[in-house]
Amino acid sequence: MQASLNAATLLLVPLAPLVGALLAGIFGTKFGGNRIGRTLTHSLTIAGVLLSFVISVMTLMAVVQSGARLNETLYTWMVVGDLKMEIGFLVDGLTAMMMCVVTFVSLMVHIYTIGYMHEDEGYNRFFSYISLFTFSMLMLVMSNNLLQLFFGWEAVGLVSYLLIGFWFNKPSAIFANMKAFLVNRVGDFGFILGIGLIAAFAGTLNYAEIFAKAPALATLMLPGTGWMLITVACICLFIGAMGKSAQFPLHVWLPDSMEGPTPISALIHAATMVTAGIFMVARMSPLFELSDTALNLVMLVGAITALFMGFLGIIQNDIKRVVAYSTLSQLGYMTVALGASAYSVAVFHLMTHAFFKALLFLGAGSVIMGMHHNQDIRWMGGVRKYMPITWITSLLGSLALIGTPFFAGFYSKDSIIEAVAESHLPAAGFAHFAVLAGVFVTAFYSFRVYFLVFHGKERYDQNPDAHHGHDGHHDHSPHESPWVVWVPLVMLAIPSVVIGYLTIEPMLFGEFFKDAIAVDATRHHAMKELEEAFHGPVAMAIHALGSAPFWLALAGVVTAWYMYLVNQAVPAAIGRALRPLVLVLENKYFMDWFNENVLARGARMLGNGLWKGGDKAVIDGFLVNGSWKLVAWVSARVRGLQTGYLYHYALVMILGIFVLMTYFVWLNK
Repeated sequence: MQASLNAATLLLVPLAPLVGALLAGIFGTKFGGNRIGRTLTHSLTIAGVLLSFVISVMTLMAVVQSGARLNETLYTWMVVGDLKMEIGFLVDGLTAMMMCVVTFVSLMVHIYTIGYMHEDEGYNRFFSYISLFTFSMLMLVMSNNLLQLFFGWEAVGLVSYLLIGFWFNKPSAIFANMKAFLVNRVGDFGFILGIGLIAAFAGTLNYAEIFAKAPALATLMLPGTGWMLITVACICLFIGAMGKSAQFPLHVWLPDSMEGPTPISALIHAATMVTAGIFMVARMSPLFELSDTALNLVMLVGAITALFMGFLGIIQNDIKRVVAYSTLSQLGYMTVALGASAYSVAVFHLMTHAFFKALLFLGAGSVIMGMHHNQDIRWMGGVRKYMPITWITSLLGSLALIGTPFFAGFYSKDSIIEAVAESHLPAAGFAHFAVLAGVFVTAFYSFRVYFLVFHGKERYDQNPDAHHGHDGHHDHSPHESPWVVWVPLVMLAIPSVVIGYLTIEPMLFGEFFKDAIAVDATRHHAMKELEEAFHGPVAMAIHALGSAPFWLALAGVVTAWYMYLVNQAVPAAIGRALRPLVLVLENKYFMDWFNENVLARGARMLGNGLWKGGDKAVIDGFLVNGSWKLVAWVSARVRGLQTGYLYHYALVMILGIFVLMTYFVWLNK
């Protein structure tokens, strides 16, 4: 695989997890008679993902070292006129990086799951689902056409539905997975409209062919309107990204998806499903570059998500929900970078974020295990001495998240803030304020959790929901997790610290994304400005010590330390003083209330109106029942003429002939 890439070998990357998923799902569950046990199930699925990871790393090395590329159609599904529907792979820097991130995080999650789910009855089913999820995501990132992209897009949505509702006996889990499914359908409706517009006007679904026709598409108007076709198509595609990557106002599904087991929180909300929208917009950069209107919308939506979802993280008490709102906020940062035409910076943050966010989710899961399934940070404290590995890895993840110089998150986050500052789009002013303010907010809520969980007084005995042992006493003393749980934490902590330092230069200012991402440098020069200001990763980190983001992050950490370790009366006093604001945050800006009471109720009323007024009254009542009643009435009248007497029929015939003769005589006069 040195000089060129082999399509047959690459085919193993998505197929290996699929085979593992099928074997575990069929032979490891009641469906296939439980023929294979737990050990064989997790061994098969881990082996599949490990094989995918090894081939992905070899592919990345070939792409980096020898500039190897692949764009090949493997199978033609159908041809409709000139439109070909195919399955094929496109492997370049963007794909190779995504393949490695997805398979590595998935591998860590698979290993972690052995420890986290060992008491669960659905152990084999869970392994089947997460392997199937990995297959779906790999098909999405490796695709060379919009059809396969859409297949992977819908497949990750389906499997996330199964995973969020994994504990299907829990009403809250069923509600959460239905909510995720429905909200994603809203986004996907926009997405398929965008694909349809491109297919209709470009006449192809293949990326390379679409991008070749992009300048011609940019000159077209949407028929019957005064809108540019390329703007409408890009906005429709971005609506799909808003659903999948949980951007305001289609973000409401993601916090509720915490109802699923913790390993899938790491898998869905770190490296895979939620980053699909970011990946898609970066892949479609040749189209988005042609529409400043679409880019402006992207930046504005990202800025709102980055700041306002961060605020919600401040008041959460569930350890997983804080990390979930942190994911929403960081996805907002990536989206802002896309809007600033800094696609490579967005994808760079996607990669660094995948490692430290997976680490934080798995660290939260380790704490939950050690705390006997308590998730409320108010009843933790002092966990550091009981769970040293979980403590140090979670600290490293938190430092990466808040953008501490030299850590992975610093290089990508600071680059986003700089790129937005250099953008000249109308939304850039608000976006720059949002991403700067978001630095303080992120640092504050991250270290609020960190201090409440790992430092301060132990509060396990105050937990009103604590489990009781067989002798009636609380069994609340924490304990370190088994090796299958902490090894993935250590493996994820390493890239969380070093990956940004090692890769910023080739990914942002080198040739890594040269043919994967297109930027019109004459109109959008944020990347050019970043390159001129960049003098190496060390100089960047040292320079940052005097910059606003660093001091804002430090202020957030110090504020959290003072409020939650030094003077714990302050948060309560602020909460009382700002009660109306806290109420708005506790109700998540009343978005759920609006969706359930206005949109859902309005849709239900519309449905009832169409059912009772349209279906029952007009279709059933007037058209169906009305037509048979009319026929019956006419039949009843006509039936009176059918007497059965021959002389009646003879009389009618004679009268008929007489009428016809009279008519023709009159006609010939």
